[in-house]
Amino acid sequence: MTHVTPQPPLSYDEFLARATTDPGVAGLLLKGSRAHDGMTTEHSDHDVYVILAGGSSSGLAALDGHRSADLDLVVTTVDGLRRLGGWERYALARARVLLDRLDGEIADIVAAKALLSEDEAFHAAAGPLDAYANSLYRSVKNARDGRPLAARLDAADSMGQLLELLFALDRRPRPYNKYLVWELERFPLPGWETDALLDAIGHIAATGAVGLQQQLFARVEEVARRAGHGPTLDAWGDDLRLMRPREPGSGTVSRGFSITF
Repeated sequence: MTHVTPQPPLSYDEFLARATTDPGVAGLLLKGSRAHDGMTTEHSDHDVYVILAGGSSSGLAALDGHRSADLDLVVTTVDGLRRLGGWERYALARARVLLDRLDGEIADIVAAKALLSEDEAFHAAAGPLDAYANSLYRSVKNARDGRPLAARLDAADSMGQLLELLFALDRRPRPYNKYLVWELERFPLPGWETDALLDAIGHIAATGAVGLQQQLFARVEEVARRAGHGPTLDAWGDDLRLMRPREPGSGTVSRGFSITF
């Protein structure tokens, strides 16, 4: 019987040396923790997009989907890179260009991923706004009706939708939760105080605090209406009263955590 000696897994350095000398490779992008300064740990691998030139017969195409403790690869074409979006969009928006043989075209594609068009951003905000209002309404109603666990779960759900909304309003893809603090510390959302916003999100997700949810909604409603999303909010009709802060003197003002955004 012939014994085949297992080959050691391909390392990042070995791959990089091979890819940069392959004429079929139009570009290389590094994404993930290693593209975010200060986010790497001893467990961080190298996540790389390999962009092949049109008509390339590069042997690297066979490495698409390669995964190891040190190296994960996605192999695509220039046109394929242009079409990538959805969940991958944030990763691409903050990717680091390692190689660009197309005179800046790869870098231009990456830059475009970081900015939603005005029309795209408007439509990307409408759904999350409605979903945020829905979870907020359910949370406040559950708290009122003595269902604290349901209230906290709905509150936590609402924060994800809120982040989708706020980043869409700034024409940006929402960062993964891992990079939320990193993103906001370096690229704050206009009109929002970063520490206050993060404190509110964390407190609401952990406790479902009704008063704080209503305070935050008041600010969100103002911003959303200014951006042209009044009809989405108005569709909630009288239910908006449950989402908004209670009037002083009504006897139902929520106590506890308070914040200025």
